[in-house]
Amino acid sequence: MGTNADITVRPVAIEDEERWRELFRAYRAFYKHPASEEVISRVWGWIFDPEQECGSLVAELDDTIVGIANHRKFLRPSSGTVGIWLDDLFTDPAVRGKGVGRTLIGRLQEMAAADGCSAVRWITSEDNHQAQSLYNKVAERTEWVTYDAMPAAN
Repeated sequence: MGTNADITVRPVAIEDEERWRELFRAYRAFYKHPASEEVISRVWGWIFDPEQECGSLVAELDDTIVGIANHRKFLRPSSGTVGIWLDDLFTDPAVRGKGVGRTLIGRLQEMAAADGCSAVRWITSEDNHQAQSLYNKVAERTEWVTYDAMPAAN
């Protein structure tokens, strides 16, 4: 898959909290989400809550966490299969281009194969061209268009 052998990918651990928070905070800032320690804490809690589907991988280079990939399984009724949804992928800007994102996606593909999942799927912003240059090499771009509907008012 063209991954970097110097990069180690593993599930996030409790002792990774400070660095995970830094990277997730940077991810949220990149996508212009409002600053919210409450949201960051909630997601951190989901990762370690056995009642939730959310998991997270971290990528290490030179004993430093340089990337995160928050993910979860999702049902695919149209095919009667299960996939892995990559919710949030972020690489420390200081190490971009060194294979961190590719290695994280590669690990999710390995997890999907081991669990009998049918796909690893994600979305990105239309203007995130840097990420798309990687994604176009490791995945097939779909023709699906995403919509968000707000909950009905009571």
